[in-house]
Amino acid sequence: MPSRSIVLVTGASKGIGAATAIAFARAGYDVCVNYHSDAEGASATAERCEAEGAKAIAVGADVSDRNAVKNLFRTCDELLGPIDCLVNNAGIIGGTSTLESLTEGALQATFATNLFGTIYCLQEAIERMASDRGGAGGSIVNMSSLAATLGSPGEYVHYAASKGAVETLTIGAGKELGSVGVRVNAIRVGTTATDIHAREGNPDRPGKVARATPLGRIAEPEDIADAAIWLASPMARFITGTILTVAGGIAP
Repeated sequence: MPSRSIVLVTGASKGIGAATAIAFARAGYDVCVNYHSDAEGASATAERCEAEGAKAIAVGADVSDRNAVKNLFRTCDELLGPIDCLVNNAGIIGGTSTLESLTEGALQATFATNLFGTIYCLQEAIERMASDRGGAGGSIVNMSSLAATLGSPGEYVHYAASKGAVETLTIGAGKELGSVGVRVNAIRVGTTATDIHAREGNPDRPGKVARATPLGRIAEPEDIADAAIWLASPMARFITGTILTVAGGIAP
């Protein structure tokens, strides 16, 4: 039997990350489920991946810590093998705040996870995927947000700025790595039915966004996962450095 492809999904203990990990398992991948603090949730995600016929492992690592990211990828190498796909999903909002009231700690934490963590994971993936490093190529999918284009005034300007940086990173990396067989794209995610807004102090936001969305609802995590599967698949083989908006028709 041919060997299964391998995907590493960061921040996969719940929400979009968990749905994405399970979707990749269903699509024929073995899965490295990364988590920061929710070991129980990550184990549950891995179990659901295994129920789809995949080999799955749960590996804890804070993606804002470069050494932790190195250890994450080494563990994946040892237990599953070198990855064929990376989904940079781990992210935080950094709390609801006006720009004037934004604390230095929230700003640093948001960029450390959302931007620096994405870069650290990209660097490790390049070592394993790039054809000039002996790799067979691969696909990287970064999770951005509609906030990157709307700015989220009065709520999440710092978060929006970090995701704008992720989109710029995606465009540049897609161009830089295309010649070595690595495609890099991003999903500009609309408001999704997860607990992140409640956890970050804005529980009413999903309902407000749903009422303003042309399709009449917010996204389900599976809507985003399906887009990630497509971007990683041969059907998107001529797409790199591109941002795909999945937001139910809200204009970016």
